[in-house]
Amino acid sequence: MRLLLPLSLLALLSACSQHPSQPQTLKLEIDPQVDTASVTQVSFDEVQFREDIKTLSSDEFEGRAPTTRGEKLTLDYLTQAFKAMGLNGANNGDYLQAVPMVSYTASEAQEVNLAGLTLKYREDVVLGSRHDNGGVDIKDAPLVFVGYGISAPEYDWNDYQGIDMAGKIAVMLVNDPGFARPDSGLFNGKAMTYYGRWDYKYLEASRQGALGAIIIHDTAPASYPWSVVENSWTGAQQDLVHSKEKQAERVQVEGWITLDAANELFNKSGISLKNLSDRAANSPVNLPLKQSADIQFSNTAEYANSYNLVATLPGVKAADEHVLFTAHWDHIGVDENKTDDKIYNGALDNASGTAGIMAIARQFAHQAKTGNPSKRSLTFIATTGEEQGLLGSRYYAANPIYPIDKSVAVFNLDSTNIYGRTSDYTIVGKGKSELEQYLIEALAPQNRVATSESRPESGGFFRSDHFSFAQKGVPAVFAGGGSQPVDESTRAYKARMKEIMKGCYHSTCDEYRHDWDLSGALEDIAVYYHAADSLANNSDWPGYYQGTEFHSLRAAKSDENRVTAKLEE
Repeated sequence: MRLLLPLSLLALLSACSQHPSQPQTLKLEIDPQVDTASVTQVSFDEVQFREDIKTLSSDEFEGRAPTTRGEKLTLDYLTQAFKAMGLNGANNGDYLQAVPMVSYTASEAQEVNLAGLTLKYREDVVLGSRHDNGGVDIKDAPLVFVGYGISAPEYDWNDYQGIDMAGKIAVMLVNDPGFARPDSGLFNGKAMTYYGRWDYKYLEASRQGALGAIIIHDTAPASYPWSVVENSWTGAQQDLVHSKEKQAERVQVEGWITLDAANELFNKSGISLKNLSDRAANSPVNLPLKQSADIQFSNTAEYANSYNLVATLPGVKAADEHVLFTAHWDHIGVDENKTDDKIYNGALDNASGTAGIMAIARQFAHQAKTGNPSKRSLTFIATTGEEQGLLGSRYYAANPIYPIDKSVAVFNLDSTNIYGRTSDYTIVGKGKSELEQYLIEALAPQNRVATSESRPESGGFFRSDHFSFAQKGVPAVFAGGGSQPVDESTRAYKARMKEIMKGCYHSTCDEYRHDWDLSGALEDIAVYYHAADSLANNSDWPGYYQGTEFHSLRAAKSDENRVTAKLEE
């Protein structure tokens, strides 16, 4: 393994500005006694970093929804930036990879009657359909409670055991049983597994032959309030274009119901939802509610390509091996149904992450121009459609420009730290792969420690673009920020900014602020840079640890056999 900076180089911490009103460049000075063949100077321009966030999240870019004018403005900006850095367009010289997408738009005028209860769209229920058939017209469809909607042989769990779901609508709980009973040993305890994710639940209901699937929203296990459902699952819903055969397998209707409305529904069946939920957390369960559903609404489908941007800085020794960086450029766009602010600017999520990979790319490009190129190639992917279910990264992972078996690792940036410097560093889903060791070693010069996320029940590892690569066996990390401010003034700033940003996730108030303290974000970017710099200059192939979901795809080496030899000059 290429050596990282020694502990004596603590200038990184002191170089960070703690005064957002006076942006500075984050620099790491080199000790003249240190071998410069192993250590290179890193410099991140905070002014440029801020400008990228500000521009990408401006009203002009209209919330960066895929297949809109906002997408074109975004891709033009990114293409010009990566071209100016000197990176190559990865797609035969082109910086863009077409991602065939379809946008489904369900009518706001929905007639939804469950168990005789007339439910209001947005207020009680949000439903949609991923079918190009004009709309949904369901009458007298039996409703069946299917616990958490999980079929997981490795956990000896099947909520669909013994029931034929043809023509029926599955009603299920959000998250997985481990959340409700964290000390039971079920699933992964408080930490959500992929079985707790909404996209898995809809796909599993489809595999079971269900007509529809409705998830009961509950803020704590969902990890977000109903407003996120209302903002994110209304309007155009995008998906990858699939074959007619595969599309036909999808449930006809899918969506969410509020907890209050669900309680009324179960009361109509003479059942306590709370008691049934307790039962579902202990063992697999399915139960016909002896009630039916009538659901009618029109639905349109529009087809258009969206695009990933893929730019590469070629390596000089093992150019066919790629260290990848990902960040999604997209957000939710514009909601014309709103009467005040209509634009979901997505400054934190994820203009900040996109600006982050741009900053890292600039550093590596400068490094190459000044005579110190990496031995492996570095590829930067700004993905589309993450907000709609990781669409761009899923498409790339299934249709890679560079072979997956030549993809060494993925470093993913999604919503960087706007709350100031921290003494800890969060690795989401910590303990999955050897790639994390590169982050841990890169933290040493900053005197920071790696920790797991504070709320593993939110399932963060499965909610961003790195997951698409993990599913293919590529070690992938999603990390940054922390929970412990470095001092009291930063703690006070964080508390104030948290209050200001409260409720802004997937809301119109996620806008750029000039008073954001980005010093912590710049430190996090430096961690990614140094970890990638080390990996891009050795011959190591990190793998997943035994006992993780992806070990069989690319297994970790034992400590004593771990190969970290540098490539020959």
